[in-house]
Amino acid sequence: MKYFGAHVSASGGVENAPRNAHEIGATAFALFTKNQRQWAAPPLSQAQIEAFKEACEKYGYSAEQILPHDSYLINLGHPEEEGLQKSRDSFFHEMSRCEALGLDRLNFHPGSHLKKISEEESLDRIAESINMALERTEGVIAVIENTAGQGSNLGYDFAHLRYIIDRVEDKSRVGVCIDTCHAFAAGYDLSTEESCEKVFAEFEQIVGFKYLKGMHLNDAMKPLGSRVDRHSPMGDGVLGIDVFRYVARDKRFDGIPLILETPDESRWAEEIARLKAFAE
Repeated sequence: MKYFGAHVSASGGVENAPRNAHEIGATAFALFTKNQRQWAAPPLSQAQIEAFKEACEKYGYSAEQILPHDSYLINLGHPEEEGLQKSRDSFFHEMSRCEALGLDRLNFHPGSHLKKISEEESLDRIAESINMALERTEGVIAVIENTAGQGSNLGYDFAHLRYIIDRVEDKSRVGVCIDTCHAFAAGYDLSTEESCEKVFAEFEQIVGFKYLKGMHLNDAMKPLGSRVDRHSPMGDGVLGIDVFRYVARDKRFDGIPLILETPDESRWAEEIARLKAFAE
C-alpha cells in the first residue's frame, strides 16, 4: 500500500492537520507539532492530544502514515556546547511531543559542523544526541533526513547516514527519510528510471531499505550536484517526473509516508492524484 501526502498546516492546533490532509486526498501527511521557527513551545494539552488522535481516527490515519518534522533551528551536530545543548533539549522535547500524540517517528535534518569541527566529530555528536533522545523517550523512531549538502550541512552522502546509524545503540529506533530533491542536489542522479535503479541499489548497499521510514517527493529547481536545496512542483523542475513514477510503482516504498514538500500548495491535490495514478 502506498501512502501519498504533503506537509500540511497545523495552524490553530495539531488536531487540524488530519483534516487538512484529508481535504487534498492525502493518505499520508507531515506536520510540525510546534512552531518550527521557535525553540520552545507550551506543552500539548490533554485536550489537544485527544483531539489529534480522534481526528486521525476519523480520517483514517495511523502512525505509519504520519511523518512529523522537527524545528529547523535544531543542530544535533553543533560544534559549540551551548548550541549543542540547546538543540538537544529542543529535540528531546519534540520527541516527547510525538510520543504524547501516539506518533512513531520524527523526521529531522542531521546537523552541521559550521566549519568549526570535522565532519566525523559532528557526525559523532549527532549519533550521541540520538542515543540520548532514545533513552528519554519510548516508541518514537529518530528519522534522519538526507540533505543537499548546502553550506556545512551533513547527511548529503549515504555514507553519513550509515555512519550515524552504526553508532546508534537501539537500531530499531533509527531510520532515514530520503528527499528526492536533496539527493539530486547532492549528486545522486534520479532523473531516469535507469539512474534510479543505480542510486537505490547504492542506498540498499550502504544504508538498507529496512531503515527507510519516509520520503520527501520534491522536484529540483537546481541541477544535479548543485548542493542547493530548492524545491519545484512535481514535473516542473530539472529532476523531472521519472523518479516519482519509479517510487510510486516500486513495492520497496510501500507502507511509509511519501510526502510532497513542493512549493505550490494549490497543486498538492493534483500532485497526489497523479502519484496515485502512477501507483495504479
